[in-house]
Amino acid sequence: MNKNNISIVILAAGKGSRMKSPKAKVLHNISGKPMLYHIIKASREISNDISVVVAHQKEKVIEEMGKYFNDITFVEQDAQNFPGTGGAMKNVAPKNEKVLVLNGDMPLITADALRGFLELDDDIIMSIFDLEDPNGYGRVIIKDNHVQYIVEQKDANDAELNTTTVNAGIYAFSKDVIEKYIPLLSDDNAQQEYYLTDVISMAKKDGLSIVPLLVDEEHFKGVNSKKDLADSEEIMQNRIKTKWMEAGVIMQLPSTIYIEEGVTFEGESIVENGCRLTGNSKIINSHIKAHSVVEESTLINSDCGPMAHLRPLSHIQETHIGNFVEVKKSTLKGVKAGHLSYLGDSEIDEGTNIGAGTITCNYDGMKKYKTIIGKNVFIGSDSQLVAPVTIEDDVMIAAGTTVTSGTIEKGSLALSRTKLKTIANFYYKFFGKKQ
Repeated sequence: MNKNNISIVILAAGKGSRMKSPKAKVLHNISGKPMLYHIIKASREISNDISVVVAHQKEKVIEEMGKYFNDITFVEQDAQNFPGTGGAMKNVAPKNEKVLVLNGDMPLITADALRGFLELDDDIIMSIFDLEDPNGYGRVIIKDNHVQYIVEQKDANDAELNTTTVNAGIYAFSKDVIEKYIPLLSDDNAQQEYYLTDVISMAKKDGLSIVPLLVDEEHFKGVNSKKDLADSEEIMQNRIKTKWMEAGVIMQLPSTIYIEEGVTFEGESIVENGCRLTGNSKIINSHIKAHSVVEESTLINSDCGPMAHLRPLSHIQETHIGNFVEVKKSTLKGVKAGHLSYLGDSEIDEGTNIGAGTITCNYDGMKKYKTIIGKNVFIGSDSQLVAPVTIEDDVMIAAGTTVTSGTIEKGSLALSRTKLKTIANFYYKFFGKKQ
């Protein structure tokens, strides 16, 4: 597909008051990424000229999108003097001869869903769908497969409100239509806003061809509330999990699993029920057991869980991470950590066994420090490694030992215990019971 054939404009200037949130609507997350991210990502598959219209929290919107894209044009809407969807188009200058206008609150749009707009060559193509309950949508009046006009619900009469064909909110215009009619828009309506839909009525009076394009509600679903956000999240999750299952990932009870957009899999992996995988985690031939959390981490030929927690920047290779083990910003290669341990800011080499209850004490209240553990180290249960500390190869750490900062040399045994003291018959004296 020639990306030079179409420009895309994404309207992302609104406050989204129905979200009842101080955050700009387009920055609410769907599967780990802002709604606007998903729309831009789909748009870049079919166009090399993408403009995003911003106003409300414009600096934050631009900053967030700058984390993912460096080829987007941002256009500021003068929302005070030119409110509404038509006002949002006032300063847009598309490069290509066809202009597709999208809304920034439709995160389920895909490139494939947009291709229908590219296959028609009329002056204006507008998306429609038919709803049993059209409440909240502008109504579309159609005759002989041509759009006659659109009326916003706020301005519709009773007959128009009974129409179930509604505006899905996406349009494709010729560049000439944009340049001619956007400057002619008026705010003479109930809301005193500049409506993009008024272009339809003006173009119709001038005899231009305006055709409807029936689209499915799933891809063109708008998010206007937290309920809409949750519904869209569920749809997006089904897409993500279906994609990876078709690629060979085994998922047990997939409806209970959460996988964010940036997570990738290679080879054959297993994800059991109740797991949460986030960020840009990478899973290669690994088994993630029930109710485990993997955040921005890599697993290669490893297993973790059940109920393990891999926090960001952990790299796990040929390693067993057992239940109730937490790993943070650590590299483990060929390690066994069976249960009940915290391993933070550490490097642990192959053949090492981490006993239950072992923790790396990596934080002194002001600064983080590293723990480095070599090969074939055996760490007994309930040990504390107070960083910065280095444990060389072939070392044994006795159960209950506290290792303070320094180096435990190769081949050594580290042992730190208080001598056991027993007091005969203390139980009976304490509770006042007879022997």
